[in-house]
Amino acid sequence: MAEIKPFRGMRYNTEKAGEISKLCCPPYDIISEEERLSYIDENEYNVIRLELPKEGEDVYKNAGEILDIWRDKGVLVHEEKPAIYIYEEEFNAYNKRSSVKGIIARVKLEEFSKGIILPHEFTLSKAKADRFNLMKATNCNFSQIYALYMDEEHTTLGTIDKLSEGAPDAKFTDSDRVTHRLWIVTDEKVIAKLVSDFTDRKLYIADGHHRYETALNYRDYCRENGISKPGDPQDYQMIYLVDMQHPGLVVFPTHRMVRDLEDFDKDKVLKDCEEYFDIKKFSSVGNINSELSKQYSLGNKAFGFYCGKGEWYLLVLKDIEVMSKVLPDVSKASQQLDVSVLHSLILEKTMGIDKENMANQVNLTYTKFFEEAVMGVDRGDFQCSFILNPTRVTEIRDVAAAGEKMPQKSTYFYPKMITGMVMNDLDY
Repeated sequence: MAEIKPFRGMRYNTEKAGEISKLCCPPYDIISEEERLSYIDENEYNVIRLELPKEGEDVYKNAGEILDIWRDKGVLVHEEKPAIYIYEEEFNAYNKRSSVKGIIARVKLEEFSKGIILPHEFTLSKAKADRFNLMKATNCNFSQIYALYMDEEHTTLGTIDKLSEGAPDAKFTDSDRVTHRLWIVTDEKVIAKLVSDFTDRKLYIADGHHRYETALNYRDYCRENGISKPGDPQDYQMIYLVDMQHPGLVVFPTHRMVRDLEDFDKDKVLKDCEEYFDIKKFSSVGNINSELSKQYSLGNKAFGFYCGKGEWYLLVLKDIEVMSKVLPDVSKASQQLDVSVLHSLILEKTMGIDKENMANQVNLTYTKFFEEAVMGVDRGDFQCSFILNPTRVTEIRDVAAAGEKMPQKSTYFYPKMITGMVMNDLDY
């Protein structure tokens, strides 16, 4: 099963580089160009110059050169001993303060077909090409993949909670009021215990599918070109591992906004939906989330169909068994996903937006922000939007265990991991 190991993480020498809060950044794929430049203006050593390079004629080569300079200057240094890192994020979600805690380790790369490390969403090739070129130029992982594991007794979580009772080795709070804490574990006996915990476990990728597939491609590239051999660091990827039943896990929904659809007719959509859904009209958006939450707690499949000016309709699926007829070739786990119901019975069947259209975002835009899903329609940028409930973590596990993948943008784990607290240099 999953093989994890410690590694000599590469971290900032804050005496030379400056405050850690000015050196880290959010995930590269949610940063605008304006934000990227502001991070660099604040501190020239910000990890964004490595993780999202935009400078020079060959941006990837330039990132590799910057990395070499920073290592030579002692801005980036390596742990003296192999370590496993405890990482905690404390954050606000759903009107309360929560925290999630796991470990960062090297994990041996395995093809999905082996059933040891399992994906749950489809990926886009463009993002994988970008990450592959960056790995070729730097031989590093600057950010972690996020994966979940099953541990009914919570033995690993119990261990890391004890290990993190003292003050962290690094800590800061970012502009979104997320507090990041890092503890460095180098005790060989403790590490051996953590490693042994995973010998019978599978891992479920929560976030970072592109980077995982890229790491597999990079491993194969290195072997084929004599850069590495089996067992070398290129066979491993830096992954953040979290108990699937951790009380602090938060998954946000990703809402769908419809645009530029020819002959869009709200009344026709509602009429066609009557076959499968119970429909109730509301005149104020103030209760969308509370109404959806009620249906979520009942285990129902429900959506908010927002049409503008406060007008919205609660759509509640009458009978889940219809999905076995609509999607007969997939597991019940996939059939019963909220996004499967929405995509199959409404977007495809009623509105004519097929899978290819969705994948290419021809008539569909995704957002995790409820306000954007509403205001975009009110401004006239979109014809309507569908407000969703979040995907349950158990649903993610069950779809992955069935060897299947969810549609893109099915989940949004919050908060995202910060980039730059610890990095994986494959030269070590």
